[in-house]
Amino acid sequence: MQKDLKSLFGDHHGLDERSVSALTRALANENLPGFDYIEFKQALARLREMDMDEPTAFRSAYATASTMGLTKEKLLKTALHYKKVLDNENEHFEESLKRQMEQRVKAKMQEVEKMKKQVADFQGKIEELENKIKSLEAKIKQGEQTIASADEDIQAAKDKLLSTKDAFQHALQSISNEIQKDIESMESYL
Repeated sequence: MQKDLKSLFGDHHGLDERSVSALTRALANENLPGFDYIEFKQALARLREMDMDEPTAFRSAYATASTMGLTKEKLLKTALHYKKVLDNENEHFEESLKRQMEQRVKAKMQEVEKMKKQVADFQGKIEELENKIKSLEAKIKQGEQTIASADEDIQAAKDKLLSTKDAFQHALQSISNEIQKDIESMESYL
């Protein structure tokens, strides 16, 4: 089912594959029993593949679906259910992203701040303790190397997370817009 949902919502939009997979997996996991919006969307896609215009495709798919007990109200209600599934996925994604930012970015920033303080302490000790100069200079150099590489690591982690967020948000918006367009078409044509 998830592969079918990917083709319904993701294949033709040039969306991030991982984000589409996550979102369509959530839709598949929350698929309601019986003929509902998802099955209607699949039927609609098959009719559109036959070069049927949109209003005719909607009416034809609905006419067939209504013989299986689908009403316009149930169709709209189930479409809204799937939008809520996507909203829940967005909430989970945002929470996960926040945790990852905490773990990957803020922890590195704290490590850098700690290292900066250590470097300053070491420099003060050099002035006070001439006999430990060589040992402390080596520690300073090591700390500075860690700081220099940490900035790159922080930026890379931040860039990757923001790129993932952008890709997810783009996929989420596209799929949500698709469902909203279908709701509007259902309202208009049915």
